[in-house]
Amino acid sequence: MGRVVDLQEAVRVCDQARREGKRIVFTNGCFDLFHHGHVEILEGAAVLGDLLVVAINDDASVRRLKGRGRPLQTLAARARVLAALAVVDLVVAFEADTPLETIVALRPEQLVKGADYADREVVGAEEVRGWGGAVELLPLIEGVSSSDLMHRIGRIAQSEES
Repeated sequence: MGRVVDLQEAVRVCDQARREGKRIVFTNGCFDLFHHGHVEILEGAAVLGDLLVVAINDDASVRRLKGRGRPLQTLAARARVLAALAVVDLVVAFEADTPLETIVALRPEQLVKGADYADREVVGAEEVRGWGGAVELLPLIEGVSSSDLMHRIGRIAQSEES
């Protein structure tokens, strides 16, 4: 089971793991409405290295990125769910709209995102490749996203009100 840590502790753990010859894998997201698509990405990321670090947007960052009414769950709740997963070693929150500062601080050997990033540049990709790391885009499960789930929940709620 993973641990929720601050950036300073995450840097310490990653540096120690690297000294032990371990490969650091990094991914990030809001993880506001957790679903099996998230599990697939996290499981796929975990097999690419020895230590999986998941960076999670703080509440203000989610609100800026996703809009009014988001996040649906607090940072503490979202981090707790991620930390409970056996494949996740560390969970670290970040305040900015992108995890670039966190990526640079942790210097992962592997950066992982979902394949929905194929048509745009992955934040931190240039930096990770610059220090000899790799970027991996993992396939998504068709029709599975937090937005899709929210729309379905909204339709169900509307139909129950009428």
